[in-house]
Amino acid sequence: MGNHEPLDETLKASLADSTGTSLKPFLLAFPGPVRDRLVAAVLSGAKVSTTGLLAEYEAEQEELPPVGERSALIDSDNREAAVVEVTEVRVLRLGDVDLQHVVDEGEGHSSVAEWRAAHERFWCGDEMREALGDPGFTVGDDTMVVAERFRVVERLDTAAGAGQQ
Repeated sequence: MGNHEPLDETLKASLADSTGTSLKPFLLAFPGPVRDRLVAAVLSGAKVSTTGLLAEYEAEQEELPPVGERSALIDSDNREAAVVEVTEVRVLRLGDVDLQHVVDEGEGHSSVAEWRAAHERFWCGDEMREALGDPGFTVGDDTMVVAERFRVVERLDTAAGAGQQ
């Protein structure tokens, strides 16, 4: 469940990969248990795709990520957990999301219908509606979504518990 909620400016300024290159944040859901579960799935290798609403990008006047872009995966404590690289970006109708994409999201869904029901609850929830500035936002087969594939290129020591020596 992709989300691009705003980060504070201090965190934004601190994001950089091991070469010192500034990285955009890669945010999954909102901070809390869902984000924690999704970040863990990325770090375990179970999650290699995500889906966000095209409307999120439009609301934030943000361009879609280009293939090859690297971002910092952010956990619920605003720590950098990993550097991820976008390997594919597709814009498609929600009704056209296929089972392979669903499975690659690593959230344990075994059918497109199950995945869609969970995503609809998230996308039509109060937090997302507030982020979109649309209290009545709903989705349907023709809602445009952004399906991203990515890979972890570097795990960072600041990830939860990883910094213990």
